[in-house]
Amino acid sequence: MAEEVFAATSQNRLRLADLLDRLTDEQWEAPSLCAGWRVREVAGHLLQPFEVGFGRFFVAALRFRGDTDRVVDHYARVLARRPPEEIVGALRARAAARVSPLRVGPMGPFAETCVHLRDIARPLGLADDVLPGHWRLLLDYLTSEGVAPALVPPGRLDGLRMEAADGSWSRGEGALLAGPLEALGMAATGRTAALADLAGPGVELLRRRLR
Repeated sequence: MAEEVFAATSQNRLRLADLLDRLTDEQWEAPSLCAGWRVREVAGHLLQPFEVGFGRFFVAALRFRGDTDRVVDHYARVLARRPPEEIVGALRARAAARVSPLRVGPMGPFAETCVHLRDIARPLGLADDVLPGHWRLLLDYLTSEGVAPALVPPGRLDGLRMEAADGSWSRGEGALLAGPLEALGMAATGRTAALADLAGPGVELLRRRLR
């Protein structure tokens, strides 16, 4: 499984590099789906797994009194100061980097490549996406008991039956939440913009929880 996840993460980093390489200066400064981050900050954040080691992160965490969200935001903004071509080059050069953070393992960086690609592409109206198989792999993880709370907090998906519109994936019991694999993955990770692409009584249930 780890080999499959590492390979998929590498593919997605290259897809992200290709996407970012095509963007205009204005698009780099456009808002992403990540609150408070432009496309530039999301791109900078994607470098963090192999640019910021545990020791450096730990020291910053002491500075921010243990608030890991603030540490992540800090490094996203620091790395985002690099020229776009440098960020793109780093993603390509380190695409095959095997990063396995504590507690989340290789699924953490993999999830970020899937979700953050669409955090960039969705608000820009771009169709760039990861492979359907990558979304199925990610959704299996997001709906598992071992999912990282930072991705899916406890209780968010309780009482929901999630189904891919093409019938290629389903999980859970309860109110139906159906639609494209990408929209299911984005909604599960808290992106309310994806709810417009989903159908079923589970949509309003999840909308209330995401508020």
